[in-house]
Amino acid sequence: MISDPSLPLILCIVGARPNFMKIAPILSALRSGHSGLRAQLVHTGQHYDEAMYQQLFADLGIPPPDIDLEVGSGTHAVQTARIMERFEPVLDTSNPAAILVVGDVNSTIACALVAAKKQIPVIHVEAGLRSFDRAMPEEINRVLTDQISDFLFTTELQAKDNLIREGIDAEKIHFVGNVMIDTLHHNLSRAIPAATTFSRNGLPAVFSGNPQSFGVLTLHRPSNVDDPVVLRNLLETLEEVSRHIPLAFPLHPRTRQKIDEFHLTEFLNLPTLAILPPLGYLPLLGLMKDARLFLTDSGGIQEETTALGIPCVTLRENTERPITVDQGSNTIVGQDRTRILATVLNILAGRGKAGRIPDYWDGQAAWRITAQLRAVFNPHFVAPAEMAGI
Repeated sequence: MISDPSLPLILCIVGARPNFMKIAPILSALRSGHSGLRAQLVHTGQHYDEAMYQQLFADLGIPPPDIDLEVGSGTHAVQTARIMERFEPVLDTSNPAAILVVGDVNSTIACALVAAKKQIPVIHVEAGLRSFDRAMPEEINRVLTDQISDFLFTTELQAKDNLIREGIDAEKIHFVGNVMIDTLHHNLSRAIPAATTFSRNGLPAVFSGNPQSFGVLTLHRPSNVDDPVVLRNLLETLEEVSRHIPLAFPLHPRTRQKIDEFHLTEFLNLPTLAILPPLGYLPLLGLMKDARLFLTDSGGIQEETTALGIPCVTLRENTERPITVDQGSNTIVGQDRTRILATVLNILAGRGKAGRIPDYWDGQAAWRITAQLRAVFNPHFVAPAEMAGI
């Protein structure tokens, strides 16, 4: 569909893997013809693995980006500065009504800063989430992005309390639900079965892919993988877990690098710990859907497992998604071997958290966002009947 150039333009920004799952339903809603708006996709190139990002775009049905800044890797400072430098001319030539950023990666804060200084409204989707741990670079990005945003769309009610406590005007805050769950709902029937993924990777018979017969592990945060003592302790603990239930381990490139660097490769040859390459969205969703439990340090996976009712064991000391603990299926265990093992054994004994699905995690968050933006940027547009009431 060719969009009407007279409609207000929203520039949607993605940069790294977690952004793609969040932007897919938003871009679809904005480009649906029901929005009264038009959208262009800007990919900063912060996620620079070409094959992986193309696979994610294909899995999620995201069209090629309209603009690719191709910033590549670098330190936080270098990457953020490069994004800002390359994004500013895009704003000058496109003259958008607003920019829309998601999550908490470097691209989020970099593009928000450029837009705010040029007095272009900033829309932040997934605002107000807090781990209260300033050692996490993402926490700095979250706090600063929220401070300069004009529209703050939240996934849970507690996020509003965080924002108001930080001095954000309540009128800027809108509770719309979780766009990650929009993507999950849309793709669940397309998820690649775990048995298919195991077969394609030549895994032993213990990984049959039968539902509930295995667990899944993901590990990538610096706090878990950058210290050799911490990483060894976690791998030893996970080896012990795998004696009770075999674990599929899609191995993040950063984690593999650290395992090699710290001479811990013996843990990659365990018969009950299946090493997989980094997976696209649909294969990982298939693993999650069929798994008995999930061990992770990923924020997004905490949300997805809650939406599916899969017990999640989070290998962190905190979470910026407390609703997954308070209402969902998530348990925070940190790096403590005793807590990890006790939680896993409770789950295997049938005493794991089932939780419930939080409010507005219903697959309609992107439509709520679109309705709010239409009301501001194109209030005279008459939405079709199917948009009424959203």
